[in-house]
Amino acid sequence: MKPMMKLNRPVSCGDVTIGGGAPVSIQSMTNTDTRDIRATTAQIAALVAEGCDIVRCAAPDMDSAAAFADIRTELRARGLTVPLVADIHFDHRLAVAAIDAGADKVRINPGNIGNDDKLRAVVQRAMDARIPIRVGVNGGSLERDIFDAYGGPTPEALAASALRNIERVASMGFEDIVVSVKSSDACTCVAALRILSVRTDFPLHIGVTEAGAGDRALVKSAIGMGPLLVDGIGDTMRVSLTGDPVDEVRAARDILASVGMLPGAIDVISCPTCGRCKVNLPCVADGVRKAARAIEADNVIRARRERSTSAHDPFVVAVMGCAVNGPGEAAHADVGVACGDGVAVLFEGGVKVGTVGEAEIISALTERIIAGIRKRGLARKE
Repeated sequence: MKPMMKLNRPVSCGDVTIGGGAPVSIQSMTNTDTRDIRATTAQIAALVAEGCDIVRCAAPDMDSAAAFADIRTELRARGLTVPLVADIHFDHRLAVAAIDAGADKVRINPGNIGNDDKLRAVVQRAMDARIPIRVGVNGGSLERDIFDAYGGPTPEALAASALRNIERVASMGFEDIVVSVKSSDACTCVAALRILSVRTDFPLHIGVTEAGAGDRALVKSAIGMGPLLVDGIGDTMRVSLTGDPVDEVRAARDILASVGMLPGAIDVISCPTCGRCKVNLPCVADGVRKAARAIEADNVIRARRERSTSAHDPFVVAVMGCAVNGPGEAAHADVGVACGDGVAVLFEGGVKVGTVGEAEIISALTERIIAGIRKRGLARKE
């Protein structure tokens, strides 16, 4: 069963709609020097190829802010129109410069941008350019009075800060706002966003900031976003990992797929194995998973571009190791195998279609995955 999303007001970021019932968009952030046009453009292209919908770049100085114009030119030369967001802190003039250079959205924390005159300069320029502002609040940068009043960066404190800053921006006649509250604590993120979801109808950006690296960071991110998505909360998301930002996009896809919210997803299920298994199922399952992931990225991008509703139903692939649950699980999948002693029974659409040897399982399933999603009209045409 898919979550029923809360319908927040829609905000346009380039050609991507955030909120308003649109699919949850995947974001990431470059970790190149934004002034390095070639490196930054290459990383953005890699993110888009993996299924990233919106890319954010840091603008810590005027040269970085001005670089948005050249980055956009280089992306257009590659045929890419991905929305670019300028990440701004402390200096309102950087936000104005980035907007002038063609940023599709700016991310600011009004609490560290300065007084109302400085904030108004950013708001007015965004209004003139007809681009949105992401109002971001982090647990590490709460206003002192709110920190003291709530005794720290509690969920209530984060929500109070966000609501205060939303009001500051909205009081200036600006309503193209996306809101984020983030903490490095997953439970704090969930609680704060649940508060905000009933206090505002601006679209919400979800994520666990500074999640770290490795498996624990992935688990923390899933815990900090999964419950919200299941509750129908969240219009856009970023998984924040230390390392290659492409890994963030893959993780976001996995989280969305796990809650049935990734158009074009391929869901590979496999049993944990036991003493009854007579094939090297871990090796087989890993090979099928890798093949499916390579196909899925293109499938997801195409599904989102075509706004296909049927694409929300994942294409399910079952890799089962024995005759206990294997036949039943494989038969309920789009394609699957139930393995015996060095062989596997192949199922397609619930029907047995043949038997393959252990060495042919990966290639046989890969062929049927490609054929099956092509029938849905979502696969890349070779």
